Amino acid sequence: MESISIFDIFKIGVGPSSSHTLGPWKAALDFLHHIDGLEVDHIVVQLFGSLSKTGRGHATDVAVQLGLEGYDPVTVDPNAFESILNRIVAEQTLIVNGKIVEFSPSRDIVFLDANHVKHPNVLIIKAFNQEMLIKQETYASVGGGFIEREIEELDAAAAAVFVKLPYPIQSGDDLRKACDKIKGEISDVVILNELYFGGAEEIHAKIDELLETMLECVYRGCMTGGMLPGGLNVKRRAKDLCYQLTGEAEYTSRDEWIEAIENSNRDFNTVNKWISCFALAVNEENAALSRVVTSPTNGAAGVIPAVLLYYYFFCDYGGKDTARRFMLTAGEIGCLFKKGATISAAVGGCQAEIGVSSSMAAAALTEVLGGSPEQAMMAAEIAMEHHLGLTCDPIGGLVQIPCIERNAMGAMKAITAANLAISSDPSSAIVNLDTVIKTMWDTAQDMNGKYKETSEGGLAFNLPVVMANC
Repeated sequence: MESISIFDIFKIGVGPSSSHTLGPWKAALDFLHHIDGLEVDHIVVQLFGSLSKTGRGHATDVAVQLGLEGYDPVTVDPNAFESILNRIVAEQTLIVNGKIVEFSPSRDIVFLDANHVKHPNVLIIKAFNQEMLIKQETYASVGGGFIEREIEELDAAAAAVFVKLPYPIQSGDDLRKACDKIKGEISDVVILNELYFGGAEEIHAKIDELLETMLECVYRGCMTGGMLPGGLNVKRRAKDLCYQLTGEAEYTSRDEWIEAIENSNRDFNTVNKWISCFALAVNEENAALSRVVTSPTNGAAGVIPAVLLYYYFFCDYGGKDTARRFMLTAGEIGCLFKKGATISAAVGGCQAEIGVSSSMAAAALTEVLGGSPEQAMMAAEIAMEHHLGLTCDPIGGLVQIPCIERNAMGAMKAITAANLAISSDPSSAIVNLDTVIKTMWDTAQDMNGKYKETSEGGLAFNLPVVMANC
């Protein structure tokens, strides 16, 4: 298995889904390189499996159009989406590699009622010239924004296969041994490996950018009310909850908002509500196609920020260095699940998204609260153990119900897992992290396909009237 950087787990992009939005977007961007210099006058995109079944609700059609026009999900202005998409519809064309290409979204994005043998999330992009197929590429969106083209993996993780790391980590046991060898924390091992991908200043700058993006996302979500798009008529709740907790009507700046939280009550119920507020804020922004950090997926993007802000506001915060350590440790746990199981809901249900994010947050919180590496891995195990079998059944194919609230639950489970682990002796634990990772993978393989991001089971199936309106 390749050596994955934490920056393959944490990606800046736009909502609502890493596998259904960010992955197809990156596939479209990759396709541009393969047709650069070719005479193309028409493009067709075919969606299979889960991408087809929930692609409309997950904005897969939006993502491929923006990708084919060359927009970068990291830097694009989400406020410009509507005007870009309206122009494409009105003109029935795309601007591809600087040239005008015939394209009708309603005709040329084809939602196929079929699965692909390669993966549950597959798209095929075809380029034509005078009705003759001149280029075709098949992509799998394998979760967390990772994509594969046929057999070749396209992410930075592919290049990492050829990087000989000082502490190669393929399992929790490997991680434990590495910590013992250097007599350090999980984050110490991770930074030593990350230095083989870039310098210390670059690593810190990347982490700081992630932290800033997360904080801005929470703030934006706490300042924005109204209804979420998509037809479910889901009311945004983070803003109302924020104002209930602070008693303020408006904030003139993010610093003023932070000060209000710092001055709020610290009783259990208030802290609990703040954790939920942070998580809701992120995933309401995600559902609104705003900018988030994939952690390890978009649908689970609220857990890490919520737990990190819990540490910042309500624990003995140790400064920016501890926040960086939080991210390093969380990222490494995400890497273990990516290597040993899956982070794709289309493959493993929501245990692969919320479950993994909760596990990541639990380990990270344990370390910054002073827990040992063994206790951090114990926390990761506890968090995942109590997400095993969690299904993915989004109503209407939208990343809203139950996804948004589920982030709040995942954050609370992470904090509980950390507290349990710090109060326990890991040597007496019956289940270890490697066992739970394997069990999650076994469960994913056994899980009925209708509970894997298809909207064909669970809540989505039992609310057909609501689905019809989406």
